[in-house]
Amino acid sequence: MVEMIGAKALITSLEKEGVDIVFGLPGGANLPIYDELVDANFRHVLVRHEQAAAHMADGYARIKRKAGVCMATSGPGATNLITGIATAHADSIPMVAITGQVPVAMIGKDAFQETDIIGIANPCTKYAFQPRKAVEIPEVIKKAFYITESGRPGPVLVDIPKDVQQEKAEIEFPDLIKVRGYKPAFDPDLSQIEKAMALIMKAEKPIIMAGGGVILSGAFHELQALAEILMCPVVTTFKGKGAFPENHPLAMGPIGMHGHAEANKIIIEADCIIAIGARFSDRSVGRFDEFGKGMSIIHLDVDPAEIGKNKSVDVAVVGDVKSSLRTLVKMLTTKGMRKDPDNSWLKRRKELIEYYTSTIKDYSREITAKKTLKKLRELLPSEAIVTTEVGQCQMWASLHFDVITPGTFFSSTGLGTMGFGFPASIGAKAAKPDVPVIDIAGDGSFNMTENSLAVSVLEKLPVIVFLLNNYMLGMVAQWQRTFYNRRYMGVQQNRCPDYVKLAESYGAQGMRVQSINELDKAIKAGLSSDVATVIDIPIDPEEDVYPFVAPGSGLKDMIVGG
Repeated sequence: MVEMIGAKALITSLEKEGVDIVFGLPGGANLPIYDELVDANFRHVLVRHEQAAAHMADGYARIKRKAGVCMATSGPGATNLITGIATAHADSIPMVAITGQVPVAMIGKDAFQETDIIGIANPCTKYAFQPRKAVEIPEVIKKAFYITESGRPGPVLVDIPKDVQQEKAEIEFPDLIKVRGYKPAFDPDLSQIEKAMALIMKAEKPIIMAGGGVILSGAFHELQALAEILMCPVVTTFKGKGAFPENHPLAMGPIGMHGHAEANKIIIEADCIIAIGARFSDRSVGRFDEFGKGMSIIHLDVDPAEIGKNKSVDVAVVGDVKSSLRTLVKMLTTKGMRKDPDNSWLKRRKELIEYYTSTIKDYSREITAKKTLKKLRELLPSEAIVTTEVGQCQMWASLHFDVITPGTFFSSTGLGTMGFGFPASIGAKAAKPDVPVIDIAGDGSFNMTENSLAVSVLEKLPVIVFLLNNYMLGMVAQWQRTFYNRRYMGVQQNRCPDYVKLAESYGAQGMRVQSINELDKAIKAGLSSDVATVIDIPIDPEEDVYPFVAPGSGLKDMIVGG
């Protein structure tokens, strides 16, 4: 045991968990913590808004594959974290959010900057703690990291009253902890694997649908091995984009609302769907009552709550996806399972790709979203990390930016949080500072967290903002064009601000391009720059994203062009 105050116990606990960076903003209720941060053996990054702190922790976690940490004061500081916490919860990202709170005696008294952050956070966290004594802090922190990173990952909140931070006590740091009632699944049931294998071996037109769970478990090699044994097409959910190399001969890209046309078409023709770490969201599968009708469905997932939630399945394999796939591949190999690479099902894959490649035409202008993203892919090293904002830019990235190295692409797919991509890219850069990091952005989304340019510049975490600028809230405008007879309301951005001047005002590099040749030079300049770069790419405000599936429609009702 060592005598120390609660705030010191917190910092020591974080050090013991191997934390190397924290994103945060101080205030009255967490000042004791910040005083101890002066002597901490890890880096603190000062953000300009608490929402950005959560998104940075999220981006860091996705690349490091361990919990990101963010901090805020009580009241509005804590509530500002909630959007980022909810984003991490929707995408199953490990995060520990630490908030200050008013003193214990003042809780429930409507004290200055008091809010019931535990009550607010409970619906969008795996768990929320509020230690009432300094001696509780080490165990709470150890439990928080165990809960956030195990099973299906997700954020955990730790809310620490100010007097608990200041309380001096004899502190003990536990080596092991148990969380009563919490037993995350890991190893799969072999009998379920055998049932899955029987369905797979019987299938004539199997298809793999890879979701975000593949990325979370790092099951890239295992997924590729399964696909090559079965010689079957691989589609992904949008969160699963990058789980499988998109230049692989079996890849067909994402399915769903703005998925690849050929991917949407082939999955409704399959006779057996192997869903891996996917939750059958409406954005991926359209109408639940139509999707998978008349097909065998095998569902591999770490979370038993996802089994049958949106879609009834024939076989469920609950356990860590990497472990489940490794076992399945081993058993199929033992059985001598290896399909002919020249099978009729793969010929159908080729037919569909050729058909939609010739059917869906790009706009004739020199600068279009598709052409710019193809140029970006051409110039980026395969290991570069790419994030996206939310809106049309996100959907264009889904369609036109191929992920080659698994696990190098991510976006806010569950909550669809505008403003996510840029701070998340800074967090990713902090996780891998030697790798280029690019945020594919739209002007509407970038506007929400552009003040993180200060963080990128001052903390020497240079990223590239690839700004597809249509001076509109483009996705909303497209829907207003399509479904509301072009009755625009609340979508015009009116060419404000000037993004080149904005970037320069923060000490970043700003460039506006008017041609593919200028874009080529700008990307190269951004890749060689030691400060953040904003590349402003004006595109036509009426450029739409195709194909897309209207809300409430099935994949068969996909709209392929205007």
